[in-house]
Amino acid sequence: MIGHMHKAGMQMTAEPKDADVLIVNTCSFIDSANEESVKTILEAHRDRGLSKRHGNQKLIVAGCMSQRFSGELPNLIPEVDAFIGLDQLEKVPEIINDVLEKDPKPKEAPANYIKGKSRYIPDFDTPRFRLTPKHFAYIKIAEGCNHPCSFCIIPKIRGMHRSRTIESVVQETRQLVAEGVKEINLISQDTTYFGMDRWEQRPNPRSEVDSTRGDSLTTLIRELNAVEGDFWIRLLYTHPAHWSDELIQTIAKCPKVARYIDIPLQHISDHMLTEMKRETDGAYIRDLIQRIRKGVPGISIRTTFIAGFPGETEDCFQELLDFITEIKFERLGIFRYSQEEGTRAARREDQLDKEIKEERWNRAMATQQEVSLEVSESFIGKTLRVLVEEPGIARGQADAPDIDGRVYVDPFLPIGNFAEVEIIDADPYDLFAIPRDQAATPSEEILVYG
Repeated sequence: MIGHMHKAGMQMTAEPKDADVLIVNTCSFIDSANEESVKTILEAHRDRGLSKRHGNQKLIVAGCMSQRFSGELPNLIPEVDAFIGLDQLEKVPEIINDVLEKDPKPKEAPANYIKGKSRYIPDFDTPRFRLTPKHFAYIKIAEGCNHPCSFCIIPKIRGMHRSRTIESVVQETRQLVAEGVKEINLISQDTTYFGMDRWEQRPNPRSEVDSTRGDSLTTLIRELNAVEGDFWIRLLYTHPAHWSDELIQTIAKCPKVARYIDIPLQHISDHMLTEMKRETDGAYIRDLIQRIRKGVPGISIRTTFIAGFPGETEDCFQELLDFITEIKFERLGIFRYSQEEGTRAARREDQLDKEIKEERWNRAMATQQEVSLEVSESFIGKTLRVLVEEPGIARGQADAPDIDGRVYVDPFLPIGNFAEVEIIDADPYDLFAIPRDQAATPSEEILVYG
């Protein structure tokens, strides 16, 4: 959106009171996101009423909540001037001008520019204004999702899976690396399904991926690994159902791919995986984790689980806790189940009480904290290559932006560059390091940064 606005000559301001138009970009993945979005919209409306300079300041609501509730929101939040969804990004400047030209008196009903299901997908030449630091960027390689997960609303919001071309992603990567980006984070709702939507016969879940049938994540990775420059490639949001030995081998053979994968598993109990419509079972997941760790030595695996899904028994949950203790994931997050309107799981009558979900979330987090400390302490004495984020703070290959841990380093290391450091201490989530060329002898003092 910002890229298109800049292209049209519009300027951003950090001060809401100085703006002619406020745009609230919303999330709608879980209930708490909807609540936060509505709260932000109403606060924006309240604040514009206090602005003496802009008594006619306009308010536009964009994003997933607009797309999901496009039929209801104009009546529920009449304070808004216009609603746009996921496919109106290219028309944002035009919509802004339309809204600004409207006479504020009498107040008209909010304009609703959302029509039908989302089909939009960005390309390498889509105007872009990055909000991330100079040294890392996200590339969305596909939009939408074909999976039937019973707890998830994303397919209804973002539509069916649609991939970009390999050429488009490679060209955007070249542009970003030329601008100084050191880390490319590949994202989509299901990264492992990349390219497979264009195969003549779509693969069934858990079918072995064969890149000879057409574009796939493996072919994309190989092309990106060949791009000139010193940078990491990080894989996020890989669905376990479409992993293959070829993908594991490709990661192992491509040195630019960070030794880190994000693979949301959601549960390990066969009963719960079936109820969640995850297209996997416990035996498949255990075998996959074993194959990934054997095929890519030193890889860090991040996953997420859901606690308190409808019908989850204490035995099912205990199986999950035992699995967490057994596998010792390097990175792990726990979600409390959210009953999302419009999903199959939301209609179930065996919903668990909020107190049970909270109690299980706490137990799972406590279990993982013990594992995290053990994992962190295993790095002590090792040399890591890190990417310096800000003075005194860096990330290793095992740490994705914003969601994983930190490596506290010498505050004078150059920001946005790679550095070699030696780990000298650890806590459950963070590491503490000194530059490798300053590694202390036993008789020297050690300064722990942080």
